Amino acid sequence: MVDLQTAMAAASAERKQRSGAASEERKVRRSGASLGLEPFDPVKHVSKEKADTASMWLVIAFSITVSVMMRYVLMPNTTPEKSDILYLMPLSAIILIPQIHRMVMPKDFQEFYGKGTWFKAGFLHTFTFLAMSFLLVNPPMGDIVAPKLASHWAIATDDGEVLMFNEDSSKDGEIEWIVSNDGRLEGDIWLLFALADNVNSDGAEVIVELTHQSITQELASDEDFWANNSERIANGTKTDNSSASNLVPHHKDQPFAVNIGSDLAVGTHEIKVTITEDGDPWENERVYNWKLVVVEAVELAES
Repeated sequence: MVDLQTAMAAASAERKQRSGAASEERKVRRSGASLGLEPFDPVKHVSKEKADTASMWLVIAFSITVSVMMRYVLMPNTTPEKSDILYLMPLSAIILIPQIHRMVMPKDFQEFYGKGTWFKAGFLHTFTFLAMSFLLVNPPMGDIVAPKLASHWAIATDDGEVLMFNEDSSKDGEIEWIVSNDGRLEGDIWLLFALADNVNSDGAEVIVELTHQSITQELASDEDFWANNSERIANGTKTDNSSASNLVPHHKDQPFAVNIGSDLAVGTHEIKVTITEDGDPWENERVYNWKLVVVEAVELAES
């Protein structure tokens, strides 16, 4: 016979034994060595951090050097038509990164470099090169883009008192103007537009050519038209009695006014605007092709 006190003591001892065994098992499970983890070595960790930092700065310096060579060696000796090499060659320099590490880095750093290092270095080189390229080819370091249209272009007729703009939008590169039967587009006809540039659009050369019935003529810009008619342009109206749009949205935009003729005949009048400027390092060019279509009202009704 076993009394109650002895039985309870035995059960308590058994529970403690099982609890101790489970605790030891948990300790074994949490052990890094049992899980295949290497023991943490502070000295080795610091050395690896130093090696990674040195690799980062080496790649940044390499990317900056490649970017500067692209800008000041490759670009002056290429043309915009062959500009693909300006990106393909520098980006292909990624394959040189492992070799440069072996040439420059000390032996105790090289043991920490592997495939992960080259993967990270490739991304760092790519984005550093793209960032540096953006800085080097844009003002004030360079200029590779010709001035562009500040807002949109417009055609206006001038009868000596009022400037009348067409209600048709020029966003599609074509303006259609309807005239009466057997009529013409009466008055002096003006092509109005403005150029915007991130440097200075005043330095650009603008050539305007008008082609009608296979006859092409070069037209000169009137430098005083905007200054002498700024109020009339601002107060101009469209053929649907709405207010004319603002063609010069910024005070630094350069306005142009070209007289394309008087009393224009029915038909298609093709306008070609060629913009060139001495950029850095290339000569920049931009071409716009627009159409003014003068249509008789009877033709429109029949169609």
